[in-house]
Amino acid sequence: MSTHSPTASAQSTRGVIDAYLARLAERDLDGALRLFSDEVEFLAPGSPEVPWSGHHTGPQGVRHFFTTLHEYLQPEEFTVTHIVVDGGQGVIIGHLRDTVKATGKPLTTPFAAHLTVVDGKVARYHLFEDTHALHRAVTDG
Repeated sequence: MSTHSPTASAQSTRGVIDAYLARLAERDLDGALRLFSDEVEFLAPGSPEVPWSGHHTGPQGVRHFFTTLHEYLQPEEFTVTHIVVDGGQGVIIGHLRDTVKATGKPLTTPFAAHLTVVDGKVARYHLFEDTHALHRAVTDG
């Protein structure tokens, strides 16, 4: 399956991104998962000590990412500053602040998420954040 769709419009891609962000804001994981394709490739690079980082596939992989993330982090702020869309490609840019439940350490990082939308579903999601800060907040390092 190609992750690039010449037929995806910027308007439909923006609609998927807006729906995804709305589901996140409502903590509606099931609703968010319905926006991902059955073969979604979800990348969240990071340290092996960060339990939710890594390569996840399919909606169950995405569910594991968010479920584990919420087990470890207490969210405090999630701010989207920009959304850039070009056809089936979209980038969400912002910053977040969380507290790691186990260590009590703060995690503050800018982030960007690159989404590829095919046939109205997220087919690829690549998260970019300060993985070093994340590692330090989760570990004693």
